[in-house]
Amino acid sequence: MTIVAGTKLGRYEIRSKIGEGGMGEVYRAHDEKLHRDVAIKVLPSTLTQDPDRLRRFEQEAQAAGALNHPNILAVHDVGIHEGSPYLVAELLEGEELREQLNDGALPSRKAIDYAQQIAQGLAAAHEKGIIHRDLKPENLFVTTGGRVKILDFGLAKLRPQRNEVMSSEIATQKQITNPGTVMGTVGYMSPEQVRGHDADHRSDIFSFGSILYEMLSGQRAFRRETMAETMTAILKEDPPELNETNAKINPQLEKIINRCLEKRPEQRFHSAHDLGFALEALSTPSGSQATALVLPSITEGQNGKVKAAIFSNVRVAWTAAIVLLLALLAALPFVIAYLRRAPVEVRAIRSFILPPEKSSFDFGRNGANITVSPDGRRLAFVAAIADGRNLLWVRSLDALSARPLAGTEGASFPFWSPDSRFLGFFAGGKLKKIDAAGEPPLTLCSAGEGRGGTWNHDGVIVFAPQQLGALYRVSESGGASTPVTKVLETTVGGSHRWPYFLPDGQHFLYLGGRGSTSETTAIYVASLESQESKLLLHANSKAEYAQGHLLFLRDGTLMAQPFDAKRLEATADAFSIAEQIQTPAGLTMGGIFSVSENGVLAYQTGAAIGGSQLTWFDRSGKPLSVLGDLALYSNLRLSPDGKRLTVNITDPQTGLSDIWLYEVARGLKTRFTFDPSEERGAVWSPDGSRIVFASNRKGNFDLYQKATSVVGSEELLLESNANKFASSFSPDGRFLLHSTADPKAKLDLWVLPLEGDRKPFPYLTTEFAETAGQFSPNGRWIAYSSDESGRNEIYVAPFPSPVGKRQISTAGGSAPKWRGDGKEIFYRAAENKLMAVEVNGEGASLEVGAVWALFEARPGGPGNVYDVTADGQRFLVNTALEQKAPSAPITLVINWTADLKR
Repeated sequence: MTIVAGTKLGRYEIRSKIGEGGMGEVYRAHDEKLHRDVAIKVLPSTLTQDPDRLRRFEQEAQAAGALNHPNILAVHDVGIHEGSPYLVAELLEGEELREQLNDGALPSRKAIDYAQQIAQGLAAAHEKGIIHRDLKPENLFVTTGGRVKILDFGLAKLRPQRNEVMSSEIATQKQITNPGTVMGTVGYMSPEQVRGHDADHRSDIFSFGSILYEMLSGQRAFRRETMAETMTAILKEDPPELNETNAKINPQLEKIINRCLEKRPEQRFHSAHDLGFALEALSTPSGSQATALVLPSITEGQNGKVKAAIFSNVRVAWTAAIVLLLALLAALPFVIAYLRRAPVEVRAIRSFILPPEKSSFDFGRNGANITVSPDGRRLAFVAAIADGRNLLWVRSLDALSARPLAGTEGASFPFWSPDSRFLGFFAGGKLKKIDAAGEPPLTLCSAGEGRGGTWNHDGVIVFAPQQLGALYRVSESGGASTPVTKVLETTVGGSHRWPYFLPDGQHFLYLGGRGSTSETTAIYVASLESQESKLLLHANSKAEYAQGHLLFLRDGTLMAQPFDAKRLEATADAFSIAEQIQTPAGLTMGGIFSVSENGVLAYQTGAAIGGSQLTWFDRSGKPLSVLGDLALYSNLRLSPDGKRLTVNITDPQTGLSDIWLYEVARGLKTRFTFDPSEERGAVWSPDGSRIVFASNRKGNFDLYQKATSVVGSEELLLESNANKFASSFSPDGRFLLHSTADPKAKLDLWVLPLEGDRKPFPYLTTEFAETAGQFSPNGRWIAYSSDESGRNEIYVAPFPSPVGKRQISTAGGSAPKWRGDGKEIFYRAAENKLMAVEVNGEGASLEVGAVWALFEARPGGPGNVYDVTADGQRFLVNTALEQKAPSAPITLVINWTADLKR
C-alpha cells in the first residue's frame, strides 16, 4: 500500500517515499506539532490479522522507544493507518553500512570505530531486555557525521519463527547478482536461530561477529551458493582466517571475532558490555613505558667529543634519577594509603526464580528436582506444563524466563555434564541425555526407576537405575551398564542413590541405606576403581561438593561441612547455611538443593509434601467420594470382593512405609505390617484370605505371606539375592506372578508355584524391562508392561508360555488391570489418562477391540496409583491435591561462601 504525498497519519504529513522492503514502506514526513521531519515506517497490514503479533508490535515498539542512546535509532511514536501499523522514528541522513561494504573491506581503524559504536548500542538495548535478532549491515545506518545507528531494534521479534522462518527470510532478501546465492538475513543468523531455537542476547553477538568479519575482510563470513549450504556453514564451519584476506589485521581483533562466532552461545562474550571493553582495549595504549637512555655510538676521531657526550649523558641520567626519586617520595603517602585501603567486600547475592507461566514447582513428586550447571550459568528443573506432563526446563540465569526441552516428557532427576552442555535425565524406564540447546534426546541405557546420576570429564556416567540396589556406570555415548558399588546385606545396605562426582572425577559420593532416617542412611564415598565404600557421615539426603564443602540436609536444614576432597575426610564440624529446605518424606527425593563449582547455590524452602487423597471416580472422571484422610499413600490394591483395600502409607517422621488395610464402606484403617523395614506391593489371594508382599528386612526385597485376619505370623515365601515384587495371583491360587530385578537393573517376570517344591520359573526374561504382570480372570493370559519398543506399552501373552503376545496399547501404557469378567483391560497412558480396551480371551487367540480414553488422573504418589472395581464402573485413584496456593520460588544465592567469612 503506497501512501501519496499530503496524506496525514495523525499529526504527521507524508512528504515523500524513501524506500521499501519486506517489513514495510518508509516515508519522509513532517511532524506538525514539533515542527521537524521524521521517518515513518508503515508495516504490512497482515500484522493486524494476528492480534498477538499486533500486541507484541506495540509492546516492542514502546520498548524500543524507551531506548535513548546515540547508537540506536530513536523511536518517537506508533499508530495505525487504515489497518496498517506504523512507526515514527528520527530521520537520518547518510547511508546503510551495506552501501559501504559493497565497495569492499573498510580500513581497520574505521571498522573498529563502527564496531565500538554498535557494541555500545547493543549493550544499551540488552540492558533493557530488548534483543534485535536480525542484526545485519542493512539494519546499520552510518550518518553523514560518522555515527552508526542500529535500525529496527525490537521489531525483528515480529518475524515469524520456527516453521515460518524460511518464507520470512526470503521475503526480506535483496536482489542479488548471482541467482541462488543467499543474501540478507540468512548469512547473519546465529546457530540457535538456524535451528529454530529461542535466541537471547548472545545471538546478537554472533551476528555482530559476522558483520565485523565482513567489515575487515570485505567477504561474508558464511556466504555459500544456496540458503541450505549457508545454514550448514553457520552450524558446522568456521569462516576463513582473516590473515588470508587482510594481513594487517591485529591478532587480538581476530580473537575477538572468533569468540563472537563461537557455535555455542555460552562460549561467546557474556554481554555486549564485555565485547565493548575488548574492542576498547585495542584502541587504548597498553600503558606508559620508561624511555631508555641510549648512548651514542662511538666512532674514530671523536674521543674528546665522546667523553663529553658520555659525561653529558651521565649527568642527565643522574638528574633524571633524582627527579624520579623525589616524585616517588612525594607519592609515597598516597601509595601507602592505597595499600591500606579496605578491600572490596564480596557479598552473597540472593534472588528468587519463579515457576514458568501457568505452571508451579512441585518438586516433591514424580522426580521433579533442580540442578545448577557446573559453570553456574544455567538452572535446569523438572516442572509440569498445563496438561500435567512433566518436562525438563532450562533457564539461563541472565534470562527472564525458562524454556522447556522438547522430547523430555516424563523426565525426572536431571543432572549436568561437566562442560554444562548436556543434561542427563530419566524417562520411560531409560537413562537419556539431551543437549541443553534443545537437540532431540538420546537413550543411553535402561534405568527402570532412576534415582539420580553424575557425569565426569572422562565421559563416565554413574547412576542409580532403581529405587533399590547398587549404582551403575555407563559411557556418555551409551551402551552396556556395569555395577560400581556393592550392596551389603546389612542395616545400611539396601539402596544406593544420588551419586555425585568429586573434582578428581574418580571418587563419588552417594546415599546408602534402607529407610529414610539418619540412623538408617548415610553418605558414602566410593571410586570407579573399586566397589569398596567409605562411610563419611550419617544423613538422610543426597550430598553435593563445592568449594571445599559437603552440602547435605539434616532435619530440613541445609548443612555445609568442610571437606578435604583429596584425603576424603571432613576437616571441621558441619554448620547450617539455610533452613526449612523442602524435604519430601522417604528416600525418593534427595532434598531440593543444588550447588555449582563456582559458588551458585539453588534451593527451595517449604514443608514436606503433605500427602495425597484416595478418591473414587466414575468412568467419565467425575469424583464420587474420598476414602480416608490425607496421607503419603502408594501402591493401592482392592480385594477381590472390593470390600477392602491394601495401601502403603509412609510415616513422615521415619520415612518408612508399611502396609495398611482399609474397610472401604466405613473408611476404617488398620495397620497390617509392623516390622521396622520397608514393606511394599501387597497382592490379595483369590479368596481374600492372604496377602503377599515384599519386605527388605533381610537386605533385598523378599516375598512374605500373611493372613488378612491380622492374626498369626508372617511366612517367608521366596528369598534370593535379587529384589522381588509380587504382582498377581492366578485365579486358582496355584501361582504367584512377580517381578524380579536382575543385576543389570532389568525387571523380568517370574512365576512362583505355591504348591509342591515352590521352585520359581521364568515367564519373561529379556533384555527389556517387563513389569506389572496381571493374570486374566480365566487364568489363560497375562497382561504386562514392557519397554521393548523404546517406551512402555501394554502387551498380552498366553500363560504358561508367552509365545504369540499382542500389543494392545496404542501410544504408551503402564499398570494394566483386567475387568472382573475379562472383557476389558484398563491401563495408564501418556498424560496420565486412564484407558480402556475391549478384549475377548475365551477363544484360542486374544481378540482386541476398540481403545478409548476414560479420564485424566492426577497421581499423587509412586507405585500403583489406581485400581478398578470388578464391574469396571468405579476407579479408586491415589490423587494429588490441587495446589491452590502459589508454590514457593527457587532461592538463588550467588557467592554463597561469602557469608561464611562474615
